[in-house]
Formats: sequence, structure tokens, C-alpha cells
Amino acid sequence: MGLRTLTLELVNCGSTPLTVNGYPAVRLFDEEDTPIEVVVGEGSAGITTAPEFDDPPQEVTLRPGEKASSGLLWRNLVTDATVNATTATRLEAAPAQGQPWQEVPLVVPNEVTGTSTVTIDLGNTGKLGVQAWRKA
Repeated sequence: MGLRTLTLELVNCGSTPLTVNGYPAVRLFDEEDTPIEVVVGEGSAGITTAPEFDDPPQEVTLRPGEKASSGLLWRNLVTDATVNATTATRLEAAPAQGQPWQEVPLVVPNEVTGTSTVTIDLGNTGKLGVQAWRKA
């Protein structure tokens, strides 16, 4: 079915509390580092039915060293053979719109090699769902 998920983690590396509320801002880039046009939606709407992914945003305050997490949701789905499939090889995120961007390594644990690089293979849907921040 091509359904994919990825977890984002935000760590308060500062010395004072950090409050997040809402959804992270995300942007994707292809292998040539060109921005990919993608519709970023709040929650799972238009991608799948995932009630736990659609919990409304709540204010989360992180003490130094604490973490919040969010999820990304998409389908690797090709619905039109005349439109090229899109794959992101780089991801940037910010705690919210208007805040500084940071690159998010697209690396996941792998039992054999230790880690593996992943991509965000959107097919040609051009849709990405984002989950509200929650305390990790």
C-alpha cells in the first residue's frame, strides 16, 4: 500500500524551558538539493485514516534535555504515469513556521549495519502529513 512514516525528535539543548505548540514546519529537497514542491497537511487527512496521528496540538514545555516528537506520514504512490515520481534525499525541519530550520538526518537504526539512510519517496502524490508535537 506504500504507506510510510518517519518520527521527528526535538531535544531542548538549551538551559531554559522551551515550549512548542502545533506542528513542525518541514521542507524537502531532492538529490540535486532542489526544493521539492509538496503539500504539507496537518495530520493524516488525504493520506490514510490514523486517529492517533490526528490528535489536536497541545502546548508542550520541555525542560533542558527533554524531548518532543512528531511524525511524518506519506504514501509512495504513483497515480499518473505522465508525472515523475518524487524522492526527497534531504529534510529540513523547524519547531514551527518562522523558526530556524535545521537539517534532519535521514538515518534509521539497522540491525545489520548499525544505521541505514532512508529517503522520502512520495511517488507523485505531492502530499505529506505532519503530526502535532507531543512529549516524547
